[in-house]
Amino acid sequence: MSLARSPRSPLPLLVALAFGSAVPRPPRASDPLLYCSNERSNTISVISPRTDTVIATIPVGKRPRGMTLSPDRRTAYVALGEDDAVGVIDVAKARMTRTVPAGRDPELVARSPDGKTLYVSNEEIAHASAIDVATGRMLFSTPVGVEPEGIGVSPDGSKVYVTAETSSTVSVLDARSGRVLRTIRVGENPRTVAFTPDGRRAYVTAEAGGNVTVVDVATDSVVDQFAIRDGKTKPVRIAFSPDGRYAYLTEGAAGTVSVLDLTAGKVIDTIPVGQRPWGLALSPDGRRLYTADGRSNQVSVIDAEARKVLATIPVGDRPNDLLYIP
Repeated sequence: MSLARSPRSPLPLLVALAFGSAVPRPPRASDPLLYCSNERSNTISVISPRTDTVIATIPVGKRPRGMTLSPDRRTAYVALGEDDAVGVIDVAKARMTRTVPAGRDPELVARSPDGKTLYVSNEEIAHASAIDVATGRMLFSTPVGVEPEGIGVSPDGSKVYVTAETSSTVSVLDARSGRVLRTIRVGENPRTVAFTPDGRRAYVTAEAGGNVTVVDVATDSVVDQFAIRDGKTKPVRIAFSPDGRYAYLTEGAAGTVSVLDLTAGKVIDTIPVGQRPWGLALSPDGRRLYTADGRSNQVSVIDAEARKVLATIPVGDRPNDLLYIP
């Protein structure tokens, strides 16, 4: 029996979408999206949070990892580690439109509040770099600690915080000049820096240390450090609930997410997910939590209130980071 179809048949499009076509049906402007960077397949899986399915696959450069979003939500940026570049993605078209040089081995990427500057951690050369979005010009490249990874911009845009795995430090940079203002000693093997919703505190996860260091953003001084589950787990990424009451931490080696009550200062629940959860994203209303389960090649969808996995979504090879686009 012939499988030929007339040109007007929808079958080829349906098949393409089922397998994550690189030329997807454009989503409606009102639809939220979830991007998942797939480090080994050199793609980004585009997920519909409404249906918990992959609706498109975007080919990007080599070894995509950290991602960030422009303030107007029209453009996404992805660090391409083996291309020494940042990929620029048109969200409406689900297509990478260009790349900009980003220094050697960019790991994670953050943006200034006004969206005019990108900041990347350059792991292999132990630098942090700033890029002008409009021109693609490198504004500065500053030596920081050994093996920098996590990078974040203070809510007021004045400072950039860079974690360094091997030196167990956070370098605080002037966002304009790149000058190192302070170096903060934190837990062993720090991975991520993230800011509380009120912008007053920066939380730094230490994977090997099994702890979290809390930094006062105004003074860049350590105000607390506490173990996660008696230091027996290895926290990687962290996200905060919109009301600032809870923090969620992926624990790669354990295959879990811990829920931290920030008022009580303790872990109140642990959620099993897939193998090697790494990337983490929370919906703006705080109801859905997502993890990129690196060795399971899936994204776990979690009910943040019930604290249980609702679904798993197959994605590309070795999912790394997640980006929620409202």
